[in-house]
Amino acid sequence: MSKPIFKLVDDLPTGGLTVMLLNSLDFVVPGQWENLVGFENTIKKVTGETDPALVKQIGDRAVWLFNDKSQGYQNALWLYQTVDSTDSALGAAALANKVGESVNFLGFLNKITPNPQKAQAIDLSIKLVAELVAFCQINGIPGNSIGDFVRSLTDYSGESLIRMAALISFDGIIPFGPSFVLTTMDFLEKLTPKELEQNKTFEKIKPLIPGNSTSSQLDFIGESFGSVQGWMTSFVGDRQLTREKLLGKLRNFMEVTEDKMDYLAAFIDMSTNYYEHTGIQTLAHRLIERAVAEI
Repeated sequence: MSKPIFKLVDDLPTGGLTVMLLNSLDFVVPGQWENLVGFENTIKKVTGETDPALVKQIGDRAVWLFNDKSQGYQNALWLYQTVDSTDSALGAAALANKVGESVNFLGFLNKITPNPQKAQAIDLSIKLVAELVAFCQINGIPGNSIGDFVRSLTDYSGESLIRMAALISFDGIIPFGPSFVLTTMDFLEKLTPKELEQNKTFEKIKPLIPGNSTSSQLDFIGESFGSVQGWMTSFVGDRQLTREKLLGKLRNFMEVTEDKMDYLAAFIDMSTNYYEHTGIQTLAHRLIERAVAEI
C-alpha cells in the first residue's frame, strides 16, 4: 500500500487528460460523474454532513476499514492501479507494433511486439474481470460471483458507471467499432493459455483471478465476458453509441483521425489512468457509506 486512502483521494487530479477523457463521456451517461477530489470534500458530498466532528469520525472509520487487511478494499485498489499501470506498457508495445508496420526499416518491431488487436481484446476482457473481482472484494463476496456482478451492473452509477462507459468506449468501440463484443469473444475463443500467460496484466493479477490453472482462469475470463456481453450490447444500443460520436467529443481536446484508431486506442492506454482514478473514487464512496452505516 503506497499511500493511505485519504491521501489517494486528496491527490486525485482536478484536470489533465484523464479528467478530460472522462468528462467527454457526459453525453453517454449524462450527469452521472462528478470529479470528486479531496477526502473531506467527498465525505461531505456523499453524506451531506457538515459537522466537523462527525465528518472526522466518518473519515477515521473509513480509513480504519480500508486499513483492515481482512477486508478486500486494498486488493480492489491494487487491481484498479495494476490494470492501469500494465495498460500503459501494453499501449507502448502496441504503438511500437504499428510503427513497425508503417516504417520498413523498423519492421522488426512487429515481430517482437504483440499483435495490437489481440492485445487490445485481451486487455479489454481482463479489465472487465478486474472490475468483477474488485466488486467482489469490495462487497466481501467470493471472487467468482459472476451472477452477482452482472445483476449489480443495472445499479451502477456515478464513478462506477463512468468507468464502465470508458471501458466500453475507449477499450471497445474506439479500437474495434460497435462490434467490439463479438470481436473480443472471437479472440478469447481462439486464445490459448500460453498466449494468456504472455500478457503482462494477466501475469500481475493472476493471483486474484478465480481458477487453479491458467486454463481454468482463461475459462473464467471467457465466461465473465460472455455473461456481460448482453449488458454491454444494450448499453451501446440504448445510447446509440458510435465511434463517430466518440471521436467528435475527443476532437474537442486532441487531434484524431478515423484511419488511426489503433494508434488512438494505444495512446489512450499510455496516457490516461481512468481505471485507477475512478476506482479510488469508488473505494472512497463505498468506504464512506459503510462508515456512516456503522457509526
